[in-house]
Amino acid sequence: MTTIKVDKDVVTLINVFTVDPSKQQEVVDALVETTNKVWRLQDGYISASIHKSQDKKRVVNYVQYKGKETFDKRLDNPEAIIHMNKVLSMAKADGHLYDVVFTDSKEE
Repeated sequence: MTTIKVDKDVVTLINVFTVDPSKQQEVVDALVETTNKVWRLQDGYISASIHKSQDKKRVVNYVQYKGKETFDKRLDNPEAIIHMNKVLSMAKADGHLYDVVFTDSKEE
C-alpha cells in the first residue's frame, strides 16, 4: 500500500508521460508490467502508483524508493532498460525527483 509521508530517506519520481490518446492504455499496461517484473524486485523499492488522465493524453507514474542511491541503481538492470524503452517508444516522458515536504489527510 502506498503511504505518502515526509521522510528524508525516501525519494519520489513523478513522471508525466504524454501519449497519443489511442496509446494511453498500452502505456499504462507497459508501466504496470515494468513495475511487476522489474521495479518491485529492486532493492529499495517502496511503491508505485500509475494514473491516467481522463482526456487520455497523459499517464502519471508516481514511484518511491528508499534513498536516491537505490533509485539510481535501478537502471543498472538491463531488463529495466528494455521495458522503459518500450514505454518511451509510445510516450514522451517528463520525470523529476521530489522530496515529500507536506502531507495532509482527513481521518474518516
